[in-house]
Amino acid sequence: AKAQGGGMLLALLGWISSCVTTFVPLWKNLNLDLNELEVWNMGLWQVCITQEEGVVECQAHGSFLALPPELRISRLLMCLSNGLGLLGSLLAALGLEGWRTCEDKPGRKRRLLLGGGVTLGMAGITTLVPVSWVAYNTVLDFWDETVPDIVPRWEFGEATFLGWFAGAFLAAGGLLLACSARSTSTAVPRAPAGRQDPAARGHHLHPKNADLVI
Repeated sequence: AKAQGGGMLLALLGWISSCVTTFVPLWKNLNLDLNELEVWNMGLWQVCITQEEGVVECQAHGSFLALPPELRISRLLMCLSNGLGLLGSLLAALGLEGWRTCEDKPGRKRRLLLGGGVTLGMAGITTLVPVSWVAYNTVLDFWDETVPDIVPRWEFGEATFLGWFAGAFLAAGGLLLACSARSTSTAVPRAPAGRQDPAARGHHLHPKNADLVI
């Protein structure tokens, strides 16, 4: 029960963090040397400019096809991750021991819990892949020697680190839930001593009856 509770908590934290990562425009940060009063932030959906006075101006990206490949695929993968995280959380919640759903069918509860854990693990992978891909390209662009040093470089944004934590939480939560489902499935309950099979009792009494007959 503790493993299920911990896995469910990690999964929910990871799913919420993944949803926040998807929509916040903080995947990349850019500080202009010519104008240090402005900070540019880029996300999957828009680019924002934060000025010294605290004014934030955001503009959505243009055409979807005009985006770089990593941003296009990252949009799809992050939306897929959010959907898988929600589905996995619902399946795992129905399979928890504390819920009364399917109490008379323990096999179905184990399958729901295992399916939820696997789905959450897939959600964690589909979060880690786009975040790591965008971070990798950011590192390549930052150390690109063909670009003059005067040109400003994009750096990691806060959403990059949040996405890594989200993917790790989803994967760890799914693993805990899946392992707890396997442990409950391998534990076979023993039959009470008072409910022993009559045939077995007769088998144990048979030698005594044989002695009495002799």
